[in-house]
Amino acid sequence: MRTITPMRRWAATAALTLSALALAGCQTMVAPVEVTRFHLDVPPTGAAIMVVEAPGLDGGSMAYGTYESAVRRELDALGYPTGKASAGQYLATVSYKVVVQEAPPRGSPVSVGVGGSTGSYGSGLGVGIGINLSGRPKDVIVTELSVRIAETGTGKSVWEGRATTQAREGTPAAQPGLAAAKLASALFKGYPGNSGETITVK
Repeated sequence: MRTITPMRRWAATAALTLSALALAGCQTMVAPVEVTRFHLDVPPTGAAIMVVEAPGLDGGSMAYGTYESAVRRELDALGYPTGKASAGQYLATVSYKVVVQEAPPRGSPVSVGVGGSTGSYGSGLGVGIGINLSGRPKDVIVTELSVRIAETGTGKSVWEGRATTQAREGTPAAQPGLAAAKLASALFKGYPGNSGETITVK
């Protein structure tokens, strides 16, 4: 029989604790996504869709390309080929927006507390200084992805959707690649969705 020493028991407990913290960290990385969709007659499966950027966006930028690629993957998975732009029977217009919301300050980084007590020796007056070492709060990155699908010939809108999420600045979830994939996946989850309904996708 092998004896488990206190050191080994501590190491095992520490490993389990770290694993739990890592799992919790992974779970908190993925923030919920709020999705709203509207539709009339969605394109039939197999209809080609041409994907373009919304007016005012640089279609050749890496930032836009990240979101367009994520939307293409979702449309292809739904059975809408997006590879041949010229053959598009429908037009999917993609737009995105990134807004930085500044975190409120934590207050003064240094606080001084004064306390007194009555005693036989001296005044009994004590001064305590508390220093906030937690640093400045992280800003919140709010990212929104919108897609509008319309008939190429008439311009009639048949499906529109908007997905929004947020993440703390500097966290993996705030990275454009992860945010774009997450937003696109949530936007087309359960496609076409209930028209006019806002849902939360975790």
